[in-house]
Amino acid sequence: MAEAHQAVAFQFTVTPEGIDVRLSHQALTEIYLSGVRSWKKRLIRLKALVRIFSGRKPLLYSYQGSLPNLPVPAIKDTVKRYLESVRSLMDDTQYERMTNLAAEFESSLGNRLQWYLKLKALWAANYVSDWWEEYVYLRGRSPIMVNSNYYGMDFLYVTPTPIQAARAGNSIHAFFLYRRKLNREEIKPSRIPGTVIPLCAAQCERIFSTTRTPGEETDSVQHWQDSDYVAVYHRGRYFRLWVYQAGRLLSPREIEFQIQRILDDPAPPAKGEAKLGALTAGDRIPWAKARAEYFSSGVNKRSLDCIEKAAFFVTLDDDEQGMMGDDPAASLDCYAKSLLHGKCYDRWFDKSFSVVYYKNGKNGINAEHSWADAPVLSHLWEYTLATDCFQLGYNAEGHCKGEVDSSLPRPQKLNWEIAPECEEQISQSLAVAQALADDVDFHVFAFRDFGKGKVKKCRVSPDAFIQMALQLAYYRDRRTFCLTYESSMTRLFREGRTETVRSCSNESCAFVQALEGGEAADVCRRLFRSASEKHQLLYRMAMTGGGIDRHLFCLYVVSKYLGVESPFLKEVLSEPWRLSTSQTAVQQMELFDMVNHPEYVSCGGGFGPVADDGYGVAYSVLGEDVINFHISCKHSCPDTDAHKFGAQIRKALHDLLQLLSPYQKEPTRTEKTRPEVKKDL
Repeated sequence: MAEAHQAVAFQFTVTPEGIDVRLSHQALTEIYLSGVRSWKKRLIRLKALVRIFSGRKPLLYSYQGSLPNLPVPAIKDTVKRYLESVRSLMDDTQYERMTNLAAEFESSLGNRLQWYLKLKALWAANYVSDWWEEYVYLRGRSPIMVNSNYYGMDFLYVTPTPIQAARAGNSIHAFFLYRRKLNREEIKPSRIPGTVIPLCAAQCERIFSTTRTPGEETDSVQHWQDSDYVAVYHRGRYFRLWVYQAGRLLSPREIEFQIQRILDDPAPPAKGEAKLGALTAGDRIPWAKARAEYFSSGVNKRSLDCIEKAAFFVTLDDDEQGMMGDDPAASLDCYAKSLLHGKCYDRWFDKSFSVVYYKNGKNGINAEHSWADAPVLSHLWEYTLATDCFQLGYNAEGHCKGEVDSSLPRPQKLNWEIAPECEEQISQSLAVAQALADDVDFHVFAFRDFGKGKVKKCRVSPDAFIQMALQLAYYRDRRTFCLTYESSMTRLFREGRTETVRSCSNESCAFVQALEGGEAADVCRRLFRSASEKHQLLYRMAMTGGGIDRHLFCLYVVSKYLGVESPFLKEVLSEPWRLSTSQTAVQQMELFDMVNHPEYVSCGGGFGPVADDGYGVAYSVLGEDVINFHISCKHSCPDTDAHKFGAQIRKALHDLLQLLSPYQKEPTRTEKTRPEVKKDL
């Protein structure tokens, strides 16, 4: 989702010395280690393969052993598709130069690098994923807040209860119900919608009890056995909250009771404790050094271990968020920024995910990106929202249902001994994070004039329709085209993660230019059909192993291990994605009643700006009539404005529908954003 930023910004830090033979040895060693990691995972999941033939209902990991390995595309195919993808973005001189670089690469160094990738693909389950995790995510030295982490929102139009502790009680309980199903493999294996084709579930293994640990050269992802508690932050204090008592999961009402105890606790934060979380929001190297110097022993290590080994992190926020007030549209923008970065010290950005509960009962989630991609976390989030409201529910006063065992031990306040030098580093990290957060311009809106229902009547893919609208909006906004990143999954393959769909194609540019140039409607419709069909082809190729960017990325990694320079690869990997996009699809539609309770739908999620002079756009297609958009950019760029771009997107959507269905009556006015309502189920 937010990986486009890291994919452009990453710095490869392998700096071997010695002759070429030694360099080749290092490349082979890395390939060997990739295979070892892969085979360990296969052995762990061997039992799942047996279950396929046992006659039992398929479990979560049942199909892991039968998934194919991600294929390595031919060099000539990747180079050809790359050149085609950039043709409309370059003038003749630039394109000729790039064509020459590509030809030189294909005929010489490319074949040598390809040999190593093919060897890795034979030995490891996935020739991309471990290098992608390490070099795109874990070796990044800039803040992960805004740049990498992403967020998910609560229901858009309703808050099930206004009581903060009650909302936390129900949903924390629901998170642990999901973990129980996960451990028992009772979650249905994910499939491509409308098919029986299974998707890889490997990323599910690290949802809980996982943290990203900082290092001076590279971070690492650590996963522990299940813990029976969560770490909680409130008003500068950190607590351990046990959610099991004598092996029994606490009821929602009991968790609410414990959360209220934290909210009512008058104890002040320890010296240096209040803004400690800023260390996880700033640059990674200072955090790594501070962690080694001040948190490697004694009380600080014990408290840090408690946070890092917790099932997940919880923030009890004193602010109120959601669609509310005199300007509900603007309140959504504030809500998004709060979930993305908060106050820069009241989240623990290293945890696999942090849940935020606001004073008015609203909630949301912030996720670290290295361990998994957004669909994995959104599956958990959908289950939690649905279970919270439709299964557990609340009593007439808004409290969780059930009784309380008042003899429960109080949540444990964590202790710290923060040295003055550490406080200084906390302040420096906070300054870095605050500057980054202040620069983020966000606009979130629900487009309700029409949705996929009308789009499908035009016989076009909703995703292709939205992507063409984004191309049209960007061209109107900047009077040019740009390299566009759309995230696609590769979970058809074992240990698959993502691939890039290059949505700005020759066909999409031809369509936009024709429409903006006043060409006849029939011509524009024909060009639109061609562009949307090309987009669907590119998406299918990305999903099925025929993408461009992961192959080129891995070739570049091999070149760095071998110590050889490729002008072609260097230039390709440095090209900025000024428009980075991602669709957040609802995976478990059966959990939500979009007909009778359309208000109970999440607003989706979003991510920070990808390029300093570009836009990040996340969107979710909900039911037949709603499309939610989350747009980010930077205030510091005079050429970008999230609200103006949002207006361009709205206009582009209407213009495309009018083009494709000219005789269809359009809405006379845009429906105003409606404020939140409380509706009893």
